[in-house]
Amino acid sequence: MFFGLTIEKLLLIGVIAAFIVGPERLPRYAEALAGFTRRARDWVSSARTRVREEMGEDFDDVDWKTLDPRQYDPRRIIREALLDDAPVPTVRAAQAGAAIAATGTPPSPPVRSPFRGPENGPTPFDSEAT
Repeated sequence: MFFGLTIEKLLLIGVIAAFIVGPERLPRYAEALAGFTRRARDWVSSARTRVREEMGEDFDDVDWKTLDPRQYDPRRIIREALLDDAPVPTVRAAQAGAAIAATGTPPSPPVRSPFRGPENGPTPFDSEAT
């Protein structure tokens, strides 16, 4: 239930409330509670109808359980991502690799960043910046 309330606790609260209110005012309070419950039910049904009208026919096609944020456990998502196998190469990638190997030309070297130092030297370091 909500906030740790169980049926037993709600029943106990109801019995205590009945003793506090007394037998004279209890029917009036029960009638007011019934009216509140009826208004709340009408409000929820009108809100549901309004949402259905605004979303159109797509409202019934939505699988609401997949959109529930409680089902996403970040630890499980990361665990599954780390345990996934490497992607299987596709046929097109295998054909492209075979074509490159058949030509005998080596692949071009990677493009160096202009922010790096000389080819054989260390990366520039500014001791005043850190």
